[in-house]
Amino acid sequence: MVTFSDIADYRDFLKDYYDRKKVEMPFYSYRMMGDKLGLDSSYLYRVLQKKQHLPAHALPAAKDILALSGREAEYFDLLFSAAVTKDKNKREEIMAKALALRDVDRHSLQAAELKLLENWWIPAVRAYLDLNGGIVNIKQIAREICPPITEAQAQEAIDTLLEVGLVKKMASGRLALTEAHLTVGGPEKRAAIGKFQKQILSLASDSIDELPPEERNISTLTLSVDQACFDDLRDMLREFRRLVQKRVDSAKNTDRVMQLSMAFFPVARKGGVGSADKTEAGVKETK
Repeated sequence: MVTFSDIADYRDFLKDYYDRKKVEMPFYSYRMMGDKLGLDSSYLYRVLQKKQHLPAHALPAAKDILALSGREAEYFDLLFSAAVTKDKNKREEIMAKALALRDVDRHSLQAAELKLLENWWIPAVRAYLDLNGGIVNIKQIAREICPPITEAQAQEAIDTLLEVGLVKKMASGRLALTEAHLTVGGPEKRAAIGKFQKQILSLASDSIDELPPEERNISTLTLSVDQACFDDLRDMLREFRRLVQKRVDSAKNTDRVMQLSMAFFPVARKGGVGSADKTEAGVKETK
């Protein structure tokens, strides 16, 4: 299944949906899909072949069968508007808005690259290389990672990054990053990312005692929510992470590597499910 950021024409959403349904149910037809969209089969076929556009009245049904909501639904609407407008300048303006909703480009980790997650300092060293212009000074790297690491660990990090191709040697002898962001997929990789996240959360805990408040920001909220509120807050956290990554991409003259951890988890349940009380519990701490 394609992700919405892979798509530049709204009709590709529909074509991907049809192809997947056809694999799942060989008897699935244009007529069956057209019935859901309020279109006859021949018209739907022309839409999927990009010879026609969806009528505006079919947009809500299309987003419904595609299970698009939030940012994805907005992206779909913008792609539709860009496709049907005849004004070139307007089309470019709409597409710019659509592209702004896309996720940042990510590098998907393969099995051999999971060693990056074995120790927290390996991604930290990678980010540090971007910070210091790719200069490889093992003693300096070991000293300036926070908390400091050994020179052996710094060298291991450099060797690992080179091995998996996430940094490359330049003619000058410096190292350059090959990808801006990392992501992990697949059930077999969840344990690795879980272990890595535990290391990061442990560092966050240690920072409360080891760093002054002006060099960190640790805050907590204890909330009572219902299922709908929980879903909305989880989506808001995802969107916040995307906006953070986009902002970081535009940072100039960077002088530090920061670790941002977001944790949102239950500490009490009513009847085995989330509480229906939407009020804030009123416990907030900021250090």
